[in-house]
Amino acid sequence: QVQLVESGGGLVQPGGSLRLSCAASISIFSINRMAWYRQAPGKERELVAYITSLGIKNYAASVVKGRFTISRDNGKNTVYLQMNNLNADDTAVYFCNAYDAGQDYWGQGTQVTVSS
Repeated sequence: QVQLVESGGGLVQPGGSLRLSCAASISIFSINRMAWYRQAPGKERELVAYITSLGIKNYAASVVKGRFTISRDNGKNTVYLQMNNLNADDTAVYFCNAYDAGQDYWGQGTQVTVSS
């Protein structure tokens, strides 16, 4: 069982930045894939980015457009999502996901609101 706790969300002005953190209850060193998803009101949950145990990164290009960076700190069992140049379309609840041994684990989500 993997427990994930997200933090770092909040209210930010358009053009601003936030860094989300996802702390895992176990070592993430060997977890196959850690990812960030988001869900806006009235929309389906969508993948933002993921990073594998080998450090391979992938981004949803239509979502990220070169503005976000995913990273992991195995020593802290934490995955990060650095988000720059935020706009109103980025307003959503952001969820951390861990996929390992055929199982999906989810955090409770952290709200990101982009508004002036």
